[in-house]
Amino acid sequence: MMHRRIALWLVTASALAVVGFGMAIGTSASADVSANVRAVTARFNSLEQAKKAGYVPFYVCAEEPGMGTMGQHYVNFDLVGDPAIDPLKPEALVYEPRGNGTFKLVALEWVRVGPETPNAVPTVLGHDMLYRTAPNRYGIEPGFYERHYWLYQSNPNGAFSDWNPDVSCRGTGDNGG
Repeated sequence: MMHRRIALWLVTASALAVVGFGMAIGTSASADVSANVRAVTARFNSLEQAKKAGYVPFYVCAEEPGMGTMGQHYVNFDLVGDPAIDPLKPEALVYEPRGNGTFKLVALEWVRVGPETPNAVPTVLGHDMLYRTAPNRYGIEPGFYERHYWLYQSNPNGAFSDWNPDVSCRGTGDNGG
């Protein structure tokens, strides 16, 4: 009976060690991907660099009362036209307007325009993209998948949430804020 308990304890301890090691590898891999995304997109902290790379203003600063703000989107329409989702090539960069007339990079966004595909939802950075039907505030037909990543501004709602209550449009938003 004692040998059986020891064997059970050893098997359980070994299994927990393997699970813990696997989780550590997964966390490390995720951190590596985030580090790569940051390394590739850090140059877009300069709005001039974003413009040189083909990003142009799109819509106005997006906000949702009671939820928060996305910010001012700058979109690379060549990337939007390509259905591939590449974590190192976000289709949109999201900026917060600053009081002095400049913009601060706060988030990245991946976008795929097209019909909803419930059996083949695209993913980015391990997260399902969210589908936005038409009509929508952006006028995108027939609808689109999107996923934000608040890499450059913390978000109390989570790094992959759409709305950030800590970001402001400073009076330039689509809902008056």
